[in-house]
Amino acid sequence: MYAGTRLAFHEPIRIGDRLHRETELVDLTVKEGSTGRLAFATVESRISTPRGLAVVEQRDTVYREETPAGAANRAPKRAAPPEDTVWEAEERPDEVTLFRFSALTFNAHRIHYDAVWAKEVEGYPALVVHGPLSQSYLMNFARDCMAPKRMTSFDMRARAPLFIDGPVRLVGKPADGGCEVWAVTPEGTIAMSATAGFA
Repeated sequence: MYAGTRLAFHEPIRIGDRLHRETELVDLTVKEGSTGRLAFATVESRISTPRGLAVVEQRDTVYREETPAGAANRAPKRAAPPEDTVWEAEERPDEVTLFRFSALTFNAHRIHYDAVWAKEVEGYPALVVHGPLSQSYLMNFARDCMAPKRMTSFDMRARAPLFIDGPVRLVGKPADGGCEVWAVTPEGTIAMSATAGFA
């Protein structure tokens, strides 16, 4: 599962740039969590243009024990976002959006496009919204709320899955050096939290 990411934007990438990417496994840790044994992997990617380093991304992925077929998929504990947010928007991902995003990102995991598999094999209540798609919603939301400033960093943590059975509410507020944003479930709890830096 997609657990989080930390992005730093150093140099704009321009149309026509020849890009070079280096990818490195920087950490691998096994922990016990509320849903069982978890393995956390952190991969760092560095993307450079002819002008130098452009983007550094550290992506966290968590691998967990298999859910027995037919069993409910246990979701982690959830909390509500702060009450003093000042921005709000809404996204409504559907089956077509998830299928297209799977194709775009070469993600063949059936929880995103096969509802029968997601429910009967993985134990989810509905198709699961991709973590990177939810992250894109949050990044675009932060960018639009902070316009015309330029995003310099984005640090996101996934807390709980989102599904296509309800809208994804986005809320946020200004913070020192940028803003804080949250993706919220239809039940009003945090699915993702992020901070973004701007210049």
